[in-house]
Amino acid sequence: MASLSITARTANTIGQIKTQALVALVPDKKTLAPSLKALDKLLGGTITNAMKNGDFSSSLGSHHWLPGSAGVQRVLLIGCGDIGGQTVSSAKKLAETLARSLVSSQARDALVWTDGLTGKVRDASMLLEQIALQLTLAHYQYEHTLNQRKKPARPLKRVAVSPGNLCSLAEAKRSVAIGGATGQGANLTRELVNLPGNICTPKYLSGQARKLARMHSKLSVSVLNEQQMASLGMHSLLSVGNGSDQPSQLIVMKYQGASAKTRPYCLVGKGITFDTGGISLKPGGKMDEMKFDMGGAGSVFGALHAAAEMALPINIVGVIAAAENMPSGRATKPGDVVTSMSGKTIEVLNTDAEGRLVLCDALTYAARFEPIEVVDIATLTGAIIVALGHEATGIFSNDDHLANSLISAGERSHDRGWRFPIWDEYHRQLDSPFADLANIGAGGAGSITAACFLAQFAEDYKWAHLDIAGSAFRSAPKGATGRPVPLLIAYLRERAGHS
Repeated sequence: MASLSITARTANTIGQIKTQALVALVPDKKTLAPSLKALDKLLGGTITNAMKNGDFSSSLGSHHWLPGSAGVQRVLLIGCGDIGGQTVSSAKKLAETLARSLVSSQARDALVWTDGLTGKVRDASMLLEQIALQLTLAHYQYEHTLNQRKKPARPLKRVAVSPGNLCSLAEAKRSVAIGGATGQGANLTRELVNLPGNICTPKYLSGQARKLARMHSKLSVSVLNEQQMASLGMHSLLSVGNGSDQPSQLIVMKYQGASAKTRPYCLVGKGITFDTGGISLKPGGKMDEMKFDMGGAGSVFGALHAAAEMALPINIVGVIAAAENMPSGRATKPGDVVTSMSGKTIEVLNTDAEGRLVLCDALTYAARFEPIEVVDIATLTGAIIVALGHEATGIFSNDDHLANSLISAGERSHDRGWRFPIWDEYHRQLDSPFADLANIGAGGAGSITAACFLAQFAEDYKWAHLDIAGSAFRSAPKGATGRPVPLLIAYLRERAGHS
């Protein structure tokens, strides 16, 4: 993946700035601030003319390109609206407009110039974080299986952000670094999730974990093969990969940012690298999108990469249950009963409800790390899309404080989630006459009964489940979103005392 360098620095006076693109943030005020008046004078009054002619308004999300002058080749005006009443949502909208416009230009370097923002900005750090995050996300291009001529590289290589009077330079550098690191983590997630299933296999994910460990000195990796998992009794996880020629893997990544004696936080990711549904075969339409079924695993990669880039003073264990769900003569059949690592037996009524079968053993395995909290992330159910669409992640938890922390993290990052119940009444749907529980419910509320299934393997610690089937990828235009990495990073930063 091509990288974009984003830094914070103090800008020169307007007549001494040299850049291929000057991005000027313009608040919704009746008159231009003195610095914007100076820029307007340098440009021969084109800002004033653009506003008089209706080509540009300073309303939130508006934008307009102008030819430059002197050392500035071109100018991008970005409308900020009421900057004093800024929210995370408005900051994100502003930053998305800025990023899309700038990244699609021919400029190789740019300066984001905030001197025109007079008065008090509600949260300067959040605004600068969003600018760096959205620039990093917008710069991402999938290239792995594309001919370079089909998608030429982005011209933009370097962006400097000048904090002006918004905050100190030190605070600006920190905010830009956090936003950039979060974006890099999300882009790693997108790259892994976008890869086709013939490339991104369980073994490939193991290799990428080791590659990530080589990048970060505080990150270590171990991988359990099928024989080792069998010896631990992980027959639920192994049952999912029975029909595939690709061996299943349990990938464990440990980030040590605190003392070795400090208990970790644990992220558990569903890594179904391709999901045909197994014997309970999915319809052919859109089955190609089932390469996205390892979005949970991808988000664990992204969150650990971002946490390591930020050097968060916290210990994190990432556990990824990786398998390929295929039909064959060896595949698990509807009605089969398998024994999980916990010792509980499971009647597999539907082989397409496979994510919970790999996650339950991973959740049992996670207990050996004595985690403070465990969050699993999975593209688990289509039912969550019916409930929430593609806007929010479903949140389920056995602990109110953890659930509220994740909801708050989603609000801070604008990577939002919504909590659902896991009441005993829903658990009853999983009763089976032939096993301790069935892998699907007997009625509706499919997302809830899936979470209830997982809850029965997470009774020994504080646990939350994120169902990201609606938020991790889009069908049009097709591709991974990198969510919920921003939510996870906001949560981990708060736990590390760095919110």
